[in-house]
Amino acid sequence: MLLTSGVLYITLGIMIKRHLTEVEEEASSLEGAKGCTVQWLISKEQGAKRFAMRLFTLQPDGIIPLHVHEDTEHEIFIIEGQGLFDDGEEKIPVKEGDTLFVPAAEKHSISNQTQNPLKFICVIPL
Repeated sequence: MLLTSGVLYITLGIMIKRHLTEVEEEASSLEGAKGCTVQWLISKEQGAKRFAMRLFTLQPDGIIPLHVHEDTEHEIFIIEGQGLFDDGEEKIPVKEGDTLFVPAAEKHSISNQTQNPLKFICVIPL
């Protein structure tokens, strides 16, 4: 077992297992984000050295505004709901089961114009 920041993790050898309900949900820190929360499922805090896994939830009418990360690619998997992905040139509908690859230095935004939450996993390099 491992105790980090007051949270007890069950460790199996070097592997760590924890449940989604044990991960703090926080408002997105990106300026202009609305109705968006993020949970850092796996990060440096758990010992990850190369990648972080985050769960984003966009509420109805929620948005992550158009932005860019010069040195960070994103791998995204839509796990629930529907939305619009915007690369600065076109808006692409996305739905449960879709995957997206966002290369470093590419503009991107995602919004939810439905009445149901949009949830997606986003993996980024550390």
